[in-house]
Amino acid sequence: MKVFSQIKKNLKNDFSNLKAIKVAILGDSATQFLNQAIRGLGYDKGFDLQIWEADFNQIELQVTDPNSELYEFEPEIIIIFQSSHKLLGKYNKLKVDYQSNLAASEMHFLSNMVDTISSQSKAKIIYYNYTEIDDAVFGNYSGKIELSFLYQLRKLNVELMHFASGVANFYLCDLSTIQNQLGKSNFFQTSVYINTEMVLSIDALPYVASRTIDIIAAMQGKFKKCVILDLDNTTWGGIIGDDGIENIQVGSLGIGKAFSEFQYWIKKLKNRGIIVAVCSKNTESVAKEPFEKHPDMVLRLDDISVFIANWENKADNIRQIQSILNIGFDSMVFLDDNPFERNIVRENIPEITVPELPEDPSEYLEYLYTLNLFETISYSNEDTERTKLYQIEAQRATVQQKFTNEEDFLKSLDMVSLVEPFNKFNKPRVAQLSQRSNQFNLRTVRYTDDDIDTLMTDADTHTCAFTLEDKYGDNGLICVIILKTESAETLFIDTWFMSCRVLKRGMEHFVLNTMVNFAKENGFSILKGEYIPTAKNDMVKGHYEGLGFHQVDGFWELDTNNYNQKITYITKK
Repeated sequence: MKVFSQIKKNLKNDFSNLKAIKVAILGDSATQFLNQAIRGLGYDKGFDLQIWEADFNQIELQVTDPNSELYEFEPEIIIIFQSSHKLLGKYNKLKVDYQSNLAASEMHFLSNMVDTISSQSKAKIIYYNYTEIDDAVFGNYSGKIELSFLYQLRKLNVELMHFASGVANFYLCDLSTIQNQLGKSNFFQTSVYINTEMVLSIDALPYVASRTIDIIAAMQGKFKKCVILDLDNTTWGGIIGDDGIENIQVGSLGIGKAFSEFQYWIKKLKNRGIIVAVCSKNTESVAKEPFEKHPDMVLRLDDISVFIANWENKADNIRQIQSILNIGFDSMVFLDDNPFERNIVRENIPEITVPELPEDPSEYLEYLYTLNLFETISYSNEDTERTKLYQIEAQRATVQQKFTNEEDFLKSLDMVSLVEPFNKFNKPRVAQLSQRSNQFNLRTVRYTDDDIDTLMTDADTHTCAFTLEDKYGDNGLICVIILKTESAETLFIDTWFMSCRVLKRGMEHFVLNTMVNFAKENGFSILKGEYIPTAKNDMVKGHYEGLGFHQVDGFWELDTNNYNQKITYITKK
């Protein structure tokens, strides 16, 4: 983690080629250094965070006035920081009879504030939760009496989680965990607060800014999707080829406990939807043996989407994993105990994240916790099925190698697709795919659940969600189209994004056929598309041209009346 002085140096850099995002910061204490830390770290993540900062303790004034500077700024993201120290000040001034209602009162105020913001702005809200302060008035009894400040503060944090789970566009940034990791003496310095109204210490600023940027990056579709594991001395202790299955260290005894707990963490990531792959210098049959036979192994082969064990260069093997998964290298994390292997991978694949694991395996987890590598802003039932989907994809890739003719391979898949408008059942997956899709995304417009509700009721908007299933399994919802009526003749392709899992199966032809048929049925003679380049979607730069569209005034147009249906081996369900 960079220190604050290093982060400040980024402010002198050229931000002009970075993605611009308008961010407002509202705080009840001084936030000017937090502003600098967030903007400076944003540079490292590829963002030009154009920040407007309210004067401290002006939150209510800025939110409730529809003509305030906040709304004139038109932020895309609003960060709200209401500190525990100001909360304690409110508590201290309350009559005793009202102190046990502090959490409920604050939640009522917050709910009204979020409603007001939502009525004036489409901005997403990042809200910092409350770090713990124990005023020691009741001692340990504070956990038993609702009147105590600590009871109210903890209750407020719990209520915040309940609130956030039910409100779209509202995200919690967990300051409480950061204080636990750093220690309160490092997170908050009394003398600084008394003299400057600054709650966060200089040492804490990089950590708070980093967690904030993690959420902003996830909002922009930048997050980790895959963890790649080395095996020997990373997933278990010892070297399987030398020590044998009976002598590797895993289980409840000694250092084996550290590796078991590490595996439990990986298992939880897998259950959350993170793809788990293996990249090991080993004989494959030997490397797989612990997964199949060791009684204390937490991870099993069915937890692994892609398993590569050989004696080749690890960077090349990771490239093979990437080709199977069809995700960006910057979506991957590689965990390996060996500094030499880590450096080889970093030098050859600079986009991949390669943490510098501690020498002592017992410290792996605490170190990885601090990195917050797997930030997300969404979760759906389909996430839990992701490992199976990618295992099936690896199976498809293996089978494809047996076909000399791609057409024969596609025919053999027996592919079918369900095509339907957005509805309450597919809406969560549509929103999630909108946030996740970066490479096959023609305009890279992100949609929340609320945005999709609006699209579903707009008479001039036409939506399509596509699933894809074949003889190996169901890929689920993999493509989204949003069409908008531009004129009596022209139908504009507002959005076209697709999961990279299904590339090279003719899905784009099937989708185009579907769009043209819809256009003809509804009297549109022109299908109009647009490509907006980003750092990640270069793969679809020539998409419209390749499908037969012609460039007109910076857009791409297709005459539906002279369109010949594309050959595809996908059947409509």
